[in-house]
Amino acid sequence: MTRRSTFTDQSVTYGAIGATLAPDLLRYPPAGYRPAEDSVRLGSGADRFARAAEALMTWGIQRGAGFEVVDISEGTGAQYPGIVYDAEGAPLAEQPAPRTEDRFGADGTPYITAGMTATLRRRRRIGHRDTPVLVVYVIDEPQRIGFAYGTTADGPESGEESFILEHRDDDGVWLTIRSLLGGRGGVRRLGSGRRRRKRRELTTRELRALHPAFPS
Repeated sequence: MTRRSTFTDQSVTYGAIGATLAPDLLRYPPAGYRPAEDSVRLGSGADRFARAAEALMTWGIQRGAGFEVVDISEGTGAQYPGIVYDAEGAPLAEQPAPRTEDRFGADGTPYITAGMTATLRRRRRIGHRDTPVLVVYVIDEPQRIGFAYGTTADGPESGEESFILEHRDDDGVWLTIRSLLGGRGGVRRLGSGRRRRKRRELTTRELRALHPAFPS
């Protein structure tokens, strides 16, 4: 049984909701936004996929990348089924029915669901920086699982980031991170050397967060 649910009844700071699932938007992004896609192989086998999936769906990437995840809320719970796509971005001929049962990690942590809100907090030498986010879609299929969130408040970046785990036909387990982000001052500011370097450092930490070679 599979699920892809999408939630859009709360405001985000960008218009292209679901852009990280849309090949055309990643290829031809809206003005002021920069797309990115990175993948890493985490290993192989069903056990590796299951372990990585549980960590992924309980905020393991965000915590492993150095964020505190606070103010987690399920929101209103309102959601609607969206279109499920294959790996090439084409809609599946047979669309799966929504699945509504709750899922939990081994320690009882609820899985991320569409419509959930949270704040990603990064400690600084003085104080901290908060990034409020809204989970805009969840994918839950036998060989593919993940989610995307979008920004909901003004900050240095605005847009969407997705984290998708796949157990491929060759038995490999792969994590793919996609983003479509704009910054204050548009893509020129986002593309500045300092901002680009900080984003690359964060993506590297995110890619390593579930990797067995980089234990947290």
